[in-house]
Amino acid sequence: MAFAGYKAGLTLVYLMDKNPQSPTYGRELAKSATVLDVSPMLVFCLRTYGKGDKGLRSLGEVWMKNPPKHLERVLSVPKKTNADEVLGELEKELSTVKEVRVVLATQPIDGGIGKKKPELMEVKVGGGSAQQQFEYAKGLLGKQVKVSDVFKEGQEVDAIAVTKGKGLQGPVRRWGISLLSHKARKGRRKPGNLGPWHPAHVMRTIPRLGQLGYHQRTEYGKRLLKMGSDGKEVTPKGGFTHYGVVKGDYVVVEGSLPGAKKRLVKLRYSIRLSEEVKPQDKVSVIGMLQWK
Repeated sequence: MAFAGYKAGLTLVYLMDKNPQSPTYGRELAKSATVLDVSPMLVFCLRTYGKGDKGLRSLGEVWMKNPPKHLERVLSVPKKTNADEVLGELEKELSTVKEVRVVLATQPIDGGIGKKKPELMEVKVGGGSAQQQFEYAKGLLGKQVKVSDVFKEGQEVDAIAVTKGKGLQGPVRRWGISLLSHKARKGRRKPGNLGPWHPAHVMRTIPRLGQLGYHQRTEYGKRLLKMGSDGKEVTPKGGFTHYGVVKGDYVVVEGSLPGAKKRLVKLRYSIRLSEEVKPQDKVSVIGMLQWK
């Protein structure tokens, strides 16, 4: 129900407006879009969860046979794994299983990011009963999953990423408060007061200086405009600035996404759809203007 990729850069997409309620219905629109490098992810672990005292509790996990060495850069890899025996034990407890999840690892070395250390994420397997979910996840163990196996063109997703870091900033830039009068004492770029005398306490609602950016944020309802397996279709000449060339699978997402170049962006099924997820007719992308 989710996938991850690396932010490569921005582009401009020309498409037809297919919304009958839009004033620009049937016209050609130019919209900004973000290109993600979504190399296949490796399913190296399967986990089952049951009901616990305070939510879900882990019932067990099984690893793939002969995990790749690059996983050792992130966590301790078990030296001996008997997958068949562990799978048999987990199947006996399927009556108590509430959720089935898989642990995925990115493979950035296959893309243009030029790094070897992968990122890990645990993703829920949805649809059907616990038995069906377990059988489906068991068939994925040790294999690679593509973004086309999870999403379709025209589908709305939620994007989760860490925003650009701005460092320590004052309240004017951090919270957008107005400048004080030029006659203000001891500076203008500060709040007018820190609160009442009684109670003598500075409340959390007072704008103060502090960290700006480098926060995890979620953007809802981002539409997938285009998906493909040849990154050269969307890579400008010379590659994206501060990223390079998108070599394999790619996704073009409508609008901007949080984070800097090469930052991990997680895509998941949208949780704010009022109706059942029904991808629109294939988005008619007329053309793309490539820039760095």
